[in-house]
Amino acid sequence: MKDRITADMYVEDIVEKHPDSVAILTRMGVICIQCGAPIWGTLGEAVEAAGLEVEDVLGELNR
Repeated sequence: MKDRITADMYVEDIVEKHPDSVAILTRMGVICIQCGAPIWGTLGEAVEAAGLEVEDVLGELNR
């Protein structure tokens, strides 16, 4: 699936292409997009920093 979100994608690109991902990421505590803080790095790095399992977050985002 070409629109599938992967761990090596940059967070900024995910949010730009999939605006609904903001609510999911915020709910899961992955990053603080709503506070306006800049997000640098990949989704995998952000998920790891939040102490979550990458596959769990990817599953939620790709539903």
